[in-house]
Amino acid sequence: MQIVNFLSNLAMPLMILLIISYGLIQKNKVFDDFLEGAKEGLEIVLSILPTLIGLFVAIGALRSSGILDIIIRIVTPLLNVIHFPSELMPLAMLRPISGSGSIAVATDIMKNYGVDTPLGIMASTIMGSTETTLYTIAIYTSCVKIKKTRFVLLASLVADVVGMLVSVGICRILS
Repeated sequence: MQIVNFLSNLAMPLMILLIISYGLIQKNKVFDDFLEGAKEGLEIVLSILPTLIGLFVAIGALRSSGILDIIIRIVTPLLNVIHFPSELMPLAMLRPISGSGSIAVATDIMKNYGVDTPLGIMASTIMGSTETTLYTIAIYTSCVKIKKTRFVLLASLVADVVGMLVSVGICRILS
């Protein structure tokens, strides 16, 4: 275990050293290339900032409005039929929208029910097998100025739902 820790601590410095060495061998101006990349990164951040602000405001409004609780109460009978725990529904609803919001919900599930409980394991598996779909689509499409995301959005949300259902099913089988 100490060898793994040692190697993981060396990984980033060695990678940086490798990149700089390669740049010097190729006779590139490494620092100038770094500055150019940093400038491009800032331009990308500035171009996607309005999208990020809109997403964060929408997420905050969704969480504070209480609409999540209403939706959960409405769909609980269906969740019972498919054996999907209603306690995981806030996570299932927020995961496609917000990474930080879903981390907060998953952490709350684990605090309330325990990390090694079936709900804690299901929440962890959902977090690992799904994506913050709306956030990812918004960021990538706004960077390349794509406006029509209809089929990408549908396919991604279907994949998220399948990932969540399979996560719960496999966790039920294995526990």
